[in-house]
Amino acid sequence: MSMRTLPLLFLNLGGEMLYILDQRLRAQNIPGDKARKDEWTEVDRKRVMNDIISTMFNRKFMEELFKPQELYSKKALRTVYDRLAHASIMRLNQASMDKLYDLMTMAFKYQVLLCPRPKDVLLVTFNHLDAIKGLIQDSPAILHQVDETLRQLTGIYGGLSAGEFQLIRQTLLIFFQDLHIRVSIFLKDKVQNSNGRFVLPVSGPVPWGTEVPGLIRTFNSKGEEVKKTEFKHGGSYVAALKEGSLELYGDRVLKLGTNMYSMNRPVETHMSAASKNLASQTQESIVPNPLAKEELNLLARLIGGMGIQKPSGPEPGFRLNLFTTDEEEEQAALTRPEELSYEVINIQATQDQQTNQELARIMGEFEITDQSRRSASKGDDLLAMMDEL
Repeated sequence: MSMRTLPLLFLNLGGEMLYILDQRLRAQNIPGDKARKDEWTEVDRKRVMNDIISTMFNRKFMEELFKPQELYSKKALRTVYDRLAHASIMRLNQASMDKLYDLMTMAFKYQVLLCPRPKDVLLVTFNHLDAIKGLIQDSPAILHQVDETLRQLTGIYGGLSAGEFQLIRQTLLIFFQDLHIRVSIFLKDKVQNSNGRFVLPVSGPVPWGTEVPGLIRTFNSKGEEVKKTEFKHGGSYVAALKEGSLELYGDRVLKLGTNMYSMNRPVETHMSAASKNLASQTQESIVPNPLAKEELNLLARLIGGMGIQKPSGPEPGFRLNLFTTDEEEEQAALTRPEELSYEVINIQATQDQQTNQELARIMGEFEITDQSRRSASKGDDLLAMMDEL
């Protein structure tokens, strides 16, 4: 397991989340002079994007994220995205949040599988961040936050070896290996089978620095080429024209990680029977995981670094529906597998003085006011968020 995987996982999943939310907000957008109080406007969309991106790239949050550490469990990571998605006036119910997270994970899983080289997962991350900057062109302060993260990525990952990137890729694939959720876009494009597994292409450019397959060279003990043998590889490959750039405004070359929702295509998700059985098999054990406390402490530091947006008005927030109709959303909530429901893990942290002090410090950073407690926006304290695990 690589200790450098978490930032790449978080930033790419976060990028996919922003693509989806932006597409849905645009689809439900009503012109400002015609909108009612309970409808979205373009101003609301920009405000949601700014609030979420500002929270996502908060300096303290990024400091915690980039520290070498193991990946969190799927439940712990999901808690962070629940928190992030509700860092604005927008509200998602459980069914829509489920659909959002399914789309995020399957999209990034597909991108990891298609990366020509393990190192190209870094270019996928840069594509996500480049697109995020396009969502906040009118906000120089937030643009600066994203640029700082790009610089951190270049500084930390730019010098890693091919072997280290291979370990990162393997860590990501282990994280995604049990997820086989069908997505309508992938099914229509025939890149995903009906069982939720992806179809990998046998065409396109080969990895940068490698040759098109089809030729075997044989050398003697002196290093001299003595024979060439051709073979049929069964694909349609071409040589890579150039390597993707890691500059702040460079040409990434690779298109993986760009916004596939820009054409306003409807997206549906379906969990296959195999995935439902697997969810049942991996249900949380009654016996607490001995590493649970440590994971929650790490998660507490990660969530503690998130900036808290002060509510600018008394409104309880706008609801966003990721389904076509409210009826579809209600049906999805009713058919949601019971095994996916979050159980409460009770952690007795008061016995550890150092941990208790750390939690107290983090809770102090939240600066909860009476108004935020009454509002449905950002009034959850740290322990309440942990209860969602």
